[in-house]
Amino acid sequence: MKKIGIVLLLLIYNNCYSQKTVQGQRVWFAYTVQYKVSENWGCHIEAQFRLDNQLQQNLQNLFRVGGIYYLSNSKSISGGYALVNTFNASQDEFYKENRSWEQYQLNAKWNDNKNTIIHRFRLEQRWVEQLATESDATDYQDRFRYLNRNFFHITNLRASSEEIYAIVQNEVFMTVGNNKVNSKFIDQNRFLVGFGLNYNNNIRLELAYMNQFITSSSGNYVMNHTVSVSLFQNLDLKKH
Repeated sequence: MKKIGIVLLLLIYNNCYSQKTVQGQRVWFAYTVQYKVSENWGCHIEAQFRLDNQLQQNLQNLFRVGGIYYLSNSKSISGGYALVNTFNASQDEFYKENRSWEQYQLNAKWNDNKNTIIHRFRLEQRWVEQLATESDATDYQDRFRYLNRNFFHITNLRASSEEIYAIVQNEVFMTVGNNKVNSKFIDQNRFLVGFGLNYNNNIRLELAYMNQFITSSSGNYVMNHTVSVSLFQNLDLKKH
């Protein structure tokens, strides 16, 4: 796993300096809720709003839904649909993207169950609208994403299930096969560090800095310095 990580970092580094990179600033808001409706089944609902650093222009919004099958307390598989709207500044309008997605997730506890590491492997099938064409043309892309997410316990609050923790994570996006969306193998990389508040293992509020690096086969690369605000809810409906 370490060797794979080193290879990916070298590929990202090479991409960063092989072409001009434009810097930007963003603010992201995300809300994610997962409902466990039975011992093995649950559902996933997610909304994200990505704005400029002045909170004036909505640059992208994402809505994702799906079903979850829990293989065990630490393993799950899931899949579903996502709708993404992205603002094209040169044409002053939004273009749509439809996605289907499938993933496998593995969680592990360590340091006396105080810290958590998450491995998430996701496949996406993307249909991206092309604004420059008169017809409803779309470009297709297969993409693989690997997320490594780490929670580091800092201190408890009033109870052992209420804590402040640190977050360190990285997610790399890799193009699978030939496509018209992006011919680069490393499609995107997101590195994030921040802090979170865990309330009763049901609600997490996180504030973080994200460095988002985006490659392009037709234009400049982009590096966005992003403030990320996220709210997560885990609800176990089978207990009610």
